[in-house]
Amino acid sequence: MTDLPRENVQSYPRPPALQAVPQRIIIRLGGAVVADTNRAMRVLETHHAPTYYIPPDDVTATLRPAAGTSFCEWKGAARYFDVLAGDKIATRAAWAYDRPTGRFEAIAGFAAFYAGLMDEAWVGSDRVVPQPGDFYGGWVTSNLEGRIKGAPGTTHW
Repeated sequence: MTDLPRENVQSYPRPPALQAVPQRIIIRLGGAVVADTNRAMRVLETHHAPTYYIPPDDVTATLRPAAGTSFCEWKGAARYFDVLAGDKIATRAAWAYDRPTGRFEAIAGFAAFYAGLMDEAWVGSDRVVPQPGDFYGGWVTSNLEGRIKGAPGTTHW
């Protein structure tokens, strides 16, 4: 049973929207808590699972700068981090926007995590499944409906 309302990813906006998350977010790796927050933000974009951003003060793992950057047409330049928690290191498993574009200024410095590289991630009482594919960092929860981008053959739409 989920405490999340039903949402269809095809009804998410484009350009994407930024929204406060009322549910508690918990992420674990290597037997340790990576993050625990009631102050997360999420980005909603058509055909994507929501991407969750955690305030830096609520990240308890070590985020070690990793090689490489990427560029989002909506948020700007991102940098990547290895996540060190408990007895594990997850390589290039988190990212952040230091100076995001105007509408996303609220997530400056917030960290997002690839759910598939963590031991577990939770949105409220829902255990997260990673968005399909190895590029997008969305979190799939049981309340989501619609076609989620990321699987082979979906990168063009």
